[in-house]
Amino acid sequence: MVSSEIRDTPMRVLYFSLDYTPHDHRFLATLAETEHEVYYLRLQRGPRQTENRPVPDGVHIVRWAGGRRPFRWRDFPRLLVDFRRVVRRLQPDLIHAGPLQQVALFPALAGAHPLVAMSWGSDLLRDAERNAFYRWASRFVLSRADAFVGDCETVAQKALSLGFPREKMAIFPWGVDLTRFSPGPDDGLRARWGWQDAFVIIHTRSWEPLYGVEVMAQAFTRAARQEPRLRLMLLGGGSLAPRLREIWQRGGVLDRVQFVGQVSQRHLPRYYRAADLYLSASHSDGSSVSLMEALACGLPVAVSDIPSNQEWVRQGIEGWLFPDGDAAALARILVRAARIPREQLQTLGWAARRRAEERANWAQNVQRLLQLYVLVQKRESAL
Repeated sequence: MVSSEIRDTPMRVLYFSLDYTPHDHRFLATLAETEHEVYYLRLQRGPRQTENRPVPDGVHIVRWAGGRRPFRWRDFPRLLVDFRRVVRRLQPDLIHAGPLQQVALFPALAGAHPLVAMSWGSDLLRDAERNAFYRWASRFVLSRADAFVGDCETVAQKALSLGFPREKMAIFPWGVDLTRFSPGPDDGLRARWGWQDAFVIIHTRSWEPLYGVEVMAQAFTRAARQEPRLRLMLLGGGSLAPRLREIWQRGGVLDRVQFVGQVSQRHLPRYYRAADLYLSASHSDGSSVSLMEALACGLPVAVSDIPSNQEWVRQGIEGWLFPDGDAAALARILVRAARIPREQLQTLGWAARRRAEERANWAQNVQRLLQLYVLVQKRESAL
């Protein structure tokens, strides 16, 4: 729901994103509920589409030279020319763009204002230091942005270090739908797989190096050798699929892994509810939406101790933190979690749900973005 106090400032908003993901769908669906006139521009159509729901009703899809295939830097000059054409034609009152170095760089170079630059986490926490060009692009975009949106304090601190003023930031975790992502029965999934008496771990991150999936695979192999009840539910996909299968095949535990594949947002809660523990070994993150989904479903978690995770998980309260990259430490946690009394696990799960209710309510958190739009518009009108 959109607060009444921010309904009376209609704007023409150009929402510009890298692709079309579940996160984009949520932002667009919320914007579509406002009185704003919303236009959606995508930079690429990536090789793996993760959102099968249509663009929300009421959102205008912008046709342009981009958005038809994976983005290539050699196409940037041609796309920049067409982006300028789009801006001239639409005359937006506000441009909401991110990630920074790819997407928000277009309006920054085009001199389009007002620009609300939104970090997607890894663009600042990882890509900003990738090379000299990305360092320049990060600083340049922030120097041209009229406002900045980030999802955690770790991201805010990085933006501050690059010279962006705190007073022009809106920092809020994107959050989840707490009604849809909530504790509940396992919906028969465990019985279908013969896992009624197993200790089930769920992993929902992409199978890419950034998300520490080799650490996850090695840790599960070690732990499963010690604790025969351990099972792993693996959602999604990615480039490291052959490597993961190799690790588990060599370790003799491949038969304890269920490769679920891509799961729609509609069906995702039932998989969390079928699990006993959520696992993420990510090397870099903002406020992880999948972590918030797990917490909201009342799942204890085992996550790497990167700064953004420490903003959500307290050791021994919502779950466990382990040193980033330490497969042995993670394996010990998995074995421990499987062997503690069920009552203790439930206590962790209740704490996880409370954490989500306190901080991960999408309907409340997104109001910060809409309030920022109004502030930016007022500043622009005063010039």
